[in-house]
Amino acid sequence: MEMFRSSRLRLTLVYSVIMCVFLVALIVVVRITMDWSMFSEQERELLDAADSVADVQAYSIQHPNAAIDETRYYKNTNDRLFFYVFDENNNLVNFMRASFRVEPFIVDLMNPERLKNGEVKVFNYPSESGRTNIMMISKKIRIGDVEQIVYIGKDVTALYSGLQKETYGLAALGVLALAISTAIGYTMAGWAIIPLKEAYEKQKQFAADASHELRTPLAVVLTSTELLLSDQSIQNPLLREVISDVKDEVKKMSKLVSDLLIIARSDNDALKLKLQKIDIGKILEQNVRMMTPLAEKKGVTLLGVGFRKMPIMGDEQKIKQLILILVDNAIKYTARGGSVWVNLESSEKDKAVFSVQDSGIGIAKEDQDKIFERFYRVDKARSREMGGNGLGLSIATEILRLHKGKISVESELGVGTKFTVELQRQLNAA
Repeated sequence: MEMFRSSRLRLTLVYSVIMCVFLVALIVVVRITMDWSMFSEQERELLDAADSVADVQAYSIQHPNAAIDETRYYKNTNDRLFFYVFDENNNLVNFMRASFRVEPFIVDLMNPERLKNGEVKVFNYPSESGRTNIMMISKKIRIGDVEQIVYIGKDVTALYSGLQKETYGLAALGVLALAISTAIGYTMAGWAIIPLKEAYEKQKQFAADASHELRTPLAVVLTSTELLLSDQSIQNPLLREVISDVKDEVKKMSKLVSDLLIIARSDNDALKLKLQKIDIGKILEQNVRMMTPLAEKKGVTLLGVGFRKMPIMGDEQKIKQLILILVDNAIKYTARGGSVWVNLESSEKDKAVFSVQDSGIGIAKEDQDKIFERFYRVDKARSREMGGNGLGLSIATEILRLHKGKISVESELGVGTKFTVELQRQLNAA
């Protein structure tokens, strides 16, 4: 059924959203952790290298004529490391050049304003092969009156490129995991709905069976009350009033049973249309004529507006039932002295539009989306007094669904309510 299908999809969507948020958060955390781990490791390596170079430069300043083993400049042999040493007049006094690919980017980085003493930063520049990433640190050396500054760096493009590719890989795995988890969620939602569906099917069958079985005894009771009321030998006013009350209650119960049977048949797709060419204008006019005595009895003015010939394809009995439900509700919820208008509005080429409007109690905004639900009543106590069972608009909605039509409501408390119905002019038999 559509209800369970949509519920299953909603459950799957909620599960998928939760999994998506979880996977995105996981990927972000993993990326941040990897970035921090890589940066801290490279930072430690640069700091060690800076200390080594600073020590050698200090030794060179103190012992200008001593032979220096250049292999002591680094504690490792990574050829991506480079350094430049400047004196206080910004003259280059020692260096180990970076590769020609990255050296053009380094020149403007060796500036105290861009790289403060002891600060480790990563700079990235666009290049022909993508982006170039350079990690650098500066360190000042002061021996007596001699001051030098060392800039040490490393080309970390490959590392960041690997990190980027790993991030893409994680994202791809995340998408795959999301797809798999969505499929699993859809399957699990289906399993979760199975017992609900079975219970609902049993409830539907019970409603259908009970409604069908109750019709006969109710008909017998109704006939019996009518016979008793027609019996002239029963003269006791109280007894006749009791019989009359029983008759009214049986009528209400018979209507409820009939409505339940219609709902049960619609749930089981047993409601079928008998399509024929009908005149919606004529049916509206007949309904107004038939309902006028009921309206007059309540002191409500029932008016028909704009009736004219308008042929459509539809099931005549069900369209009559639809109109009866709307007009009956309008009269029921309109106080004495009020008015109800049934209007055949201007039609388009492919659809016919009519409305039922009243000057009744109105419907609150928060209730307008719920009034088409089964057994929903805005004012339960008042609805019971008026004989409502909360199924009328549900049946109207089902009739319109079969006719591929639409219904909308406009209402304001204390002003009135207007139901507008759109019906297809042409409708193919199912």
